[in-house]
Amino acid sequence: MTSGVPSLSAGDRVRSYLRAVGAVVWKDLAAELRSRELISSMLVFALLVILVFNFALELDIAARQTVTSGVLWVTFAFAGTLGLNRSMAVERDRGCLDGLLLAPVDRSALYFGKALGNLAFMLIIEAIILPIYSILYNVNLLHPGLMGVVLLGSIGYAAVGTLLSSMAVQARTRDVLLPILLFPVVLPVLVSAVKATNAVLLGLEAAELWPWLNLLIAYDVIFTAAAFMLFDFVVEE
Repeated sequence: MTSGVPSLSAGDRVRSYLRAVGAVVWKDLAAELRSRELISSMLVFALLVILVFNFALELDIAARQTVTSGVLWVTFAFAGTLGLNRSMAVERDRGCLDGLLLAPVDRSALYFGKALGNLAFMLIIEAIILPIYSILYNVNLLHPGLMGVVLLGSIGYAAVGTLLSSMAVQARTRDVLLPILLFPVVLPVLVSAVKATNAVLLGLEAAELWPWLNLLIAYDVIFTAAAFMLFDFVVEE
């Protein structure tokens, strides 16, 4: 005997899932458009980092050219960590996190929505920082290959960072705990991104670039899948 409730087709379930992901992303973007707290704090922090490095390396032009890749990704990592921490802390402090968890949707949709929102914030900051960095350090960073490296590195950072920030937000020392948890896990992303960025800027052959790109792609796929499977257990705890 069949029930009176019609079952959803696979296509309908996929569309419903994507709508839930899109709703979470739109909520984060709309809230940020109203408050402008997250992006402004990330941007100011990133600008301070590159200015400090600029003044510290001002007397040594050769050193500035050599450390460009490292300084760039240190800036992205610090600003991204600040954004990840604030993104989940705002949800927790306003009581929105409990409401999201009670929503009648798959919790993995909440994870992907938050991860895409965090990725969007990182990409916005990176799009602003790259031309400013190019002017301060007299290095052309507006390179198509570099854009791909930045995107791959940001995806991995946001994927892992969203999961770990969901875990750290429950603790009192969340501001300190997240970097302690995050940096060891994303070290492969940062090393690969620095090496790939350096290869692009120096115009090295593709044979020297692709191993680092392959590592970034593999990291993004593996850790996004792991976060997808673990998010439900993390938020339950």
